[in-house]
Amino acid sequence: MEVIYITMAVSVLLGGLFLYLFFKNVKTGQYDDIYTPSVRMLFDDELVKEPKKDKKEIVEKKSTQ
Repeated sequence: MEVIYITMAVSVLLGGLFLYLFFKNVKTGQYDDIYTPSVRMLFDDELVKEPKKDKKEIVEKKSTQ
């Protein structure tokens, strides 16, 4: 029976900790922007691409090697 009291106390403390962290994150603006992450996912590949190189640069690199 004593284990139930310990389990209840730990769960209430853990729940209070999570509630505190949630309100802290809301206050700092963690959840303000709900639109950008969904759009960023769609254009993620385009941001990583390197700019295209001119044919002249490629020929110069091959001739120097």
